[in-house]
Order: sequence, then C-alpha cells, then structure tokens
Amino acid sequence: MDINVAQLFQTINLNVIMPEVILSVLGMALLLVNVFVPSKSKGYLAWLSLIGIIGAGFVAVTGWGTTVSGFNDSVVQDSFSIFFKIIFLLAAGLAVLISEQYMSREDCNHGELYPIILFTTVGMMLMAAATDLMTIFLGLELMSISLYVLAGFNRDSIKSNEAGLKYFLLGAFSTGFLLYGMALIYGVTGTTRIAKIASLVTQVGGASNTMLLIGMFLMLTGFLFKIAAVPFHMWTPDVYEGAPTPMTAFMSAGPKAAGFAAMLRLLLVAFPVMKAEWSDLLWILAVLTMTVGNFTALRQDNIKRMLAYSSIAHAGYCLVGFASGTETGMSGILFYMLSYTFMNIGAFAVIVLIGKKGEPNGTVMDYAGLGHKRPLLALAMTVFMFSLAGMPPTAGFIGKFYLFSGAVEAGYIWLAIIGVLNSAASVYYYLRVIVFMYFKPGEEEFDWFSISAPVGLALVVSAAGSLIPGVIPSLLLQFAQQAVKLI
Repeated sequence: MDINVAQLFQTINLNVIMPEVILSVLGMALLLVNVFVPSKSKGYLAWLSLIGIIGAGFVAVTGWGTTVSGFNDSVVQDSFSIFFKIIFLLAAGLAVLISEQYMSREDCNHGELYPIILFTTVGMMLMAAATDLMTIFLGLELMSISLYVLAGFNRDSIKSNEAGLKYFLLGAFSTGFLLYGMALIYGVTGTTRIAKIASLVTQVGGASNTMLLIGMFLMLTGFLFKIAAVPFHMWTPDVYEGAPTPMTAFMSAGPKAAGFAAMLRLLLVAFPVMKAEWSDLLWILAVLTMTVGNFTALRQDNIKRMLAYSSIAHAGYCLVGFASGTETGMSGILFYMLSYTFMNIGAFAVIVLIGKKGEPNGTVMDYAGLGHKRPLLALAMTVFMFSLAGMPPTAGFIGKFYLFSGAVEAGYIWLAIIGVLNSAASVYYYLRVIVFMYFKPGEEEFDWFSISAPVGLALVVSAAGSLIPGVIPSLLLQFAQQAVKLI
C-alpha cells in the first residue's frame, strides 16, 4: 500500500501537542536520571522539572490567537486550550517549588515525584486540548492515575496511603460513569468527535432522545467528581488531609481546572442546543456545592480540611458562571481558575512551612502568634485568605464579581444572590485564621523552619498572582474573553 508520509505527518501535526511532548520526554528522562542520582541530590530533579515546565509554557504561548488541529482533528491548539495549559503549568511549577523542602522533611523525597507531576500535567493539558471523547478519556486517565500515586506518595504515612486508596477507588468508580456516558453518546451519534456530535444532536432528537440525555448526564458525573462538586465531593476532605501537602496544593488547582476545561468544551461545542437541560442541572449543583462547602468549612479546625471544603465551595462559584452560559460567566471561570491557582497554592505553601515532621500542628489554632513571630509569612497568608474570601482588591474579588455578573446577565438573579451570601459566610473561616495569627497569643516561636529559596519564590509569585489581577484585572480578563470566543 502506497503511504504518503508527508500527508501522514501533516495529519498528525506534532506541533499541536509540543508542550505535552516536551513534558513527556522530560518526565521519562528524569525517571532514568533518577536511577543514577544519589538520594541527597534529588533537588536537581526539581530544578530540571521547573526548567521543562517553563520551556513548555513558552512553547504554548507562541500559539496564542491561532487555531490548529492535529491527529486527525482529535486535538486542537487554540487560545482556549493555551489559557488552561498556562494554568496547569503554573500549578505544576508552584507545586514543584514547594515540594522539595516538604518531602525532605518527611523523608519521602523520592525522585519519581517530579516525573509524575509532569505526567499529571500532560494529562490535564490533553483534556483541555481534546476535541474527541476518546482523547478526553485518555487525558483524564493519565491525570487520574498519576494523582492516585501522588496522593499516596508518602509511603510511611498511614493517612497518605489511605488518601491514595480512597481516591483510587472512588476515582475509578466515577470514571466508569464517564466512560459509559461516552459509550451512550457514541451509540446515538455514531461518532466521538465533539464537533460532529454537535451537528448530529438535533438530528437524533436532542433533549427528547433519552439515551443522549442520559449519556450527557453520565459524562457530567465523571467531570463533577474531578471538580469536587456536590454530591460527588465526599472524597475531597480525606484525600486533601492525607496527601502530602504540596500534592494537596497541586490537586486542588490543576485537576479542578482540567475538569472545567473539558466540561466547557464538551457542553458549549457538543451540546449547545441542550443548554436548558444542563444549565438547570448546574444551577442546582452550584447552590448545593457552594452551600455544603462553605457551611461545612465553618466547623473545621484542621486547616487542610478547611481548605478542602473551601475548594468545594469554589467549584460551586465556578458552576454559577457555567450555569449562566454567558460570555461573561464563561470568561469569569477562566479568570477565576487562574487566580485560584495562585491563592490556593500560596496558602498551602504557608502550611508547608508551618508544619512539622508528621504534620502534628495542622490546626487553625497552631497559627496563633504567627503575625508577631513571622510577620512577612503572616502577611502572605493574609493576602491568600483575603483573596479566597473574595475581599477587594484581590483577584478573588474580581473573579467572583464576573462569575456572579454572568449569572445576573442570564437572569439568574437568585443564583447570584445565593453566591454572594455564600461568599459572605466564607469570610468567617478565612478571617478566623487571620484572627489567630494576629490577635491570639501563641506559645510557638516558629523557629523550627527556614524559608528556602524555592518556597520563597513560590510565595512571592503566588502573592503577586493573588493581588495584581485584582488591581489590574482588564489585561487578564481580555485574554480570558479571547479564549472563550475561540472555543
């Protein structure tokens, strides 16, 4: 058979996934290097990973403003995917920066940590770039399997082992729903291409086709698990508490953004004619997710569990913008996911520093006196708490403003009001941390740790990312709007 090699490579178009290729090759190379690097020199692997992440970021942004497909139209490089790739790379880079000090303290600084972070990032990037159901599933599985390992990475910790096992069992269960939903969609339309599904939905009856409707809802179930939306959130507090803190920071930002990226492309491209059905469902889930997350967080003393329930609530805020279906709400999701990456990972970076070996001092009360003993660190934590609470002039405030504005534009006035009330309720548990830092006397001198250069850099970058978009939101929002228009 005569094969046209040039045409074959043109169909593949490897440039579309060049950032993923860079991280994959680097990850495999680091696995080999890890065999020959002494255990005391694992820090070099972290810096090599960081260099690769920065390189992949530069390659990704060069494609901004263009739309190029590859691999027989199963992946695409457009501004939408690039925006989310930047979020994933930022989350991975910040996680790498805060990992080395923590992992060395906990005696689990195994070299395979950094390649697994890279492979997780590749899976998330594939989810954002996928234009085919099978590509979405491939990216989801690569991300999920890597996250199961990261959650249980501290082999000597029972909590970490439990977190990895719980995440694996529940994640595999949710993946079954997702795959069965994809199978039903394929059975109805005869294709796995998202664009082709869109053109066939009306022909097969749209919302009146029961199998199509069930398939869409089953796929949503799999994505809702990844973003920790109610009622698929039960794994979150236990996994966040048990996983190594840098990995908790990573999985709280990157996978959540990846879930929203896949949901946005799937629902906006494949099922726009069924917007009434999925919008009503997301309306209800947004209210439940915000309310359950915030009001459960009010009762938490363990700061990692508090941020876990907080993460659930933030997924609810993004669902508000999703349910609206407006350009303002959709661009608000992109803006908020990027801002959330900075403020949440920044908060976990402070937790990494405050914690002792084995993390015995993980409660809010253990932060008493930090404002007087370590004023700069307390100031950074204050910025992150204010941004998470949505206080001006932080990025969190601007993000919530656009999410709720999208709901108002779409006529979901009560949804916006419920979102504002939930945000007001969340102020209590965020300010509680600040009150303990500045207004409660503490016995600890906080002299057992020093801020290493990588963690210090992560704190500075996170603080800047939590403040600058709140003061000058127009530039970042402009990119988010461009990305949504080109989806």
